[in-house]
Amino acid sequence: MSIDISTDEGYTGLLKTITQDKHLDPADVLDDLEESHDQLEVDMSGLGDAVREASKGVSEKTSQEYSRLMKQCQAFLVEHGMVSEGSQFFSDNPHPQAAIYIVAWIMDSCDLIKLDGTPVLEERSTYTHAQKMRAAATFGFGKTHGLGMQAWHQSEISGKMLGNPSVSETVSTYMLNTEGDTPISARAVSSDLLEDLFHFNSQPRYQVPQTFQSSFQPARKGELGPRSRASMDLGYSLAFCGLLRVDELLKIQLQDLTLTENPLTGESKLSLQLPFRKTSQFGDIKPFVFYEMPDEYQHICVVRAFARWILASGLTEGYLFRKIRANDRIAEENEPMTSEQFLEMFRNNLLDVGVDFVPYGTHSFRRGGCQWLSVERRWPLRQICEWGGWSQEFTHLTIVKYLISWNDNPHVDRDDFFNMKRAPAKVCPTCNRSCHCA
Repeated sequence: MSIDISTDEGYTGLLKTITQDKHLDPADVLDDLEESHDQLEVDMSGLGDAVREASKGVSEKTSQEYSRLMKQCQAFLVEHGMVSEGSQFFSDNPHPQAAIYIVAWIMDSCDLIKLDGTPVLEERSTYTHAQKMRAAATFGFGKTHGLGMQAWHQSEISGKMLGNPSVSETVSTYMLNTEGDTPISARAVSSDLLEDLFHFNSQPRYQVPQTFQSSFQPARKGELGPRSRASMDLGYSLAFCGLLRVDELLKIQLQDLTLTENPLTGESKLSLQLPFRKTSQFGDIKPFVFYEMPDEYQHICVVRAFARWILASGLTEGYLFRKIRANDRIAEENEPMTSEQFLEMFRNNLLDVGVDFVPYGTHSFRRGGCQWLSVERRWPLRQICEWGGWSQEFTHLTIVKYLISWNDNPHVDRDDFFNMKRAPAKVCPTCNRSCHCA
């Protein structure tokens, strides 16, 4: 029989922690949920040999660490009467208060306040350890017991709690409010990296097949075929230039897109109207309008990538990003690609160009696009916030974590900050300037 924390005085601190309003930007919570998805190791059985080889030794060690932490969690919950001694917390049928119990477990080890609300005097575990504890819980429910990465929610039909308790607003909000070390963000992709991927994917071997459902025979297990690469190139460009979250990207349907051409100039324009955005739940979602870019930016040109994907896929309706089956075949049913498959193919693609996939995740595109618009395109912060759907009040400063992270590659080496003779930057195709102050 589990306890009721709302009436037990020993959990006053926990109750206050999960109920008080910290005035978080809703975008922060959504971003944390996506980051936690990226930080959870992808099921190694679904990845190609190259990815498994690159991760050999790490996956087994990580799995053992997760198992150890899960046992600690079980013991903690039994000790505090949250679950009975004979029951298993980690299961395919989680306790209705599982998300709160995860917070209690992390809070007991890492927070500056005890579960009863009194201050902690002894040294506590770090925020990094708190992240590991959460990752273990996510893994336990998501991978071990097959609940995946579906957000924890209440069914409108049965009223039962469904999904992964660790992937919940309760846990995300707590993690964002926990004092400690700075959380690790997915490394931002750069325009240069996307250019390398684009040129690799444009090799003759990976050009559009003659028939829409012709089979591609990979030279190695995990090698992406022409359709997969065309799909990913469009996904990269849209997520990078549109600052889209992966769930927004993969829910786009063809009816959400309108391609037009200026009759006088012949210039093509693609408009995207997202049907729903979690940060704009009451409508008023502004359209994303993309124009055909100069040749210098062909590797991130949404209009060109869209044309290539439609040619390769033959799609006329339904989801823009369909699930890719074996031998590079597109799912005949209207089934969208999952975020797990997108991340798996992205990581395989990174290995193609000799880049370590570990620091990158699906959130890398939103962060990279934000930095590209600020550093290379010189967009004002308000314009970036309007485009990306962030608050323009600058009270939460969500935008800062997209522009600055220790995990990113530096744009300029510190030794060259005052070197006025350092090599020029890339020439801007619009103003033809290459100086660093352009």
